[in-house]
Amino acid sequence: MAKILITGGAGQLGSALALKLSENPDHTIICVDNLSTGNIDKVPNRDNVKIIKADINNYADIVPIFGRFDFDYVFHYAAVVGVERTLQHPINVLADIEGIKNVLSLSKNSGVKRVFYSSSSEVYGEPFEIPQNEQTTPLNSRLPYAIVKNVGEAFMRAYEKEYHLNYTIFRFFNTYGPKQSHDFVIPRFVKLALNNKPIPIYGSGNQTRSFCYIDDNVDTCMNALEQNLYVNDVLNVGNDMEISILDLAKKIVKLSGSQSEIIHLPALSEGDMKRRCPDISKMKAVLNRDLVAIDNGLNIMIDHYRNL
Repeated sequence: MAKILITGGAGQLGSALALKLSENPDHTIICVDNLSTGNIDKVPNRDNVKIIKADINNYADIVPIFGRFDFDYVFHYAAVVGVERTLQHPINVLADIEGIKNVLSLSKNSGVKRVFYSSSSEVYGEPFEIPQNEQTTPLNSRLPYAIVKNVGEAFMRAYEKEYHLNYTIFRFFNTYGPKQSHDFVIPRFVKLALNNKPIPIYGSGNQTRSFCYIDDNVDTCMNALEQNLYVNDVLNVGNDMEISILDLAKKIVKLSGSQSEIIHLPALSEGDMKRRCPDISKMKAVLNRDLVAIDNGLNIMIDHYRNL
């Protein structure tokens, strides 16, 4: 039996993880979210899942939660996310450092066995090499969001060294799924395509990303927990199929049978990295199955939005 805290539990990743964890009736899952971008409807309606509205960045908000529940594991997923949102509200992004400190301080004082931290591919900045592996030193991540994720990783290592609090750092690469917020690229493109509206892309569209379907993300993180893997280590979690944003838009138009045209907007002044593609050799060993192919994942997304 394990008591598990998921911060950001009303977001796409946190709620999907809660659903998977809740399949084990011996688990008690506590989701904490301030609902600034999360949605309470995403949290699974299960007897062993509870949602608490609280701000993880506010120490007074979360002290009683740690006091009430004797957590075995913590998944710290709460964060301001989305390139445009994080560029528009950099102070809110920097405030997430307080949440990291709060979670670690309370975890080390309450017997938590391991903290799982949602870092990001953004820590790599513009890549020195492709694919990007966990040993690549992230030196050129300049944006506030990337810097905070880097600081979070440093806090994980420092608390392990100073207090022997175990951690696992997940560097997430563009995870998508039916519960993803509508302002992210795949949901946005799919909705536009299904309505035969123009699909705007920034610049030439030759910037690349690798898109990981939610099931691959969650199963990898679950296996890391249940099999006690990558303790005090870093794990890329993504997909190693690199695709340009232009080709992604074309693929969505084709798969959905859309009449949408693709239009080009001026390139973003910052935040739109030229390439993203992870080395996921470690992840593949953890997942121990084939990843969901991009066409299969997009068809799921298209069917989801078509049936809304």
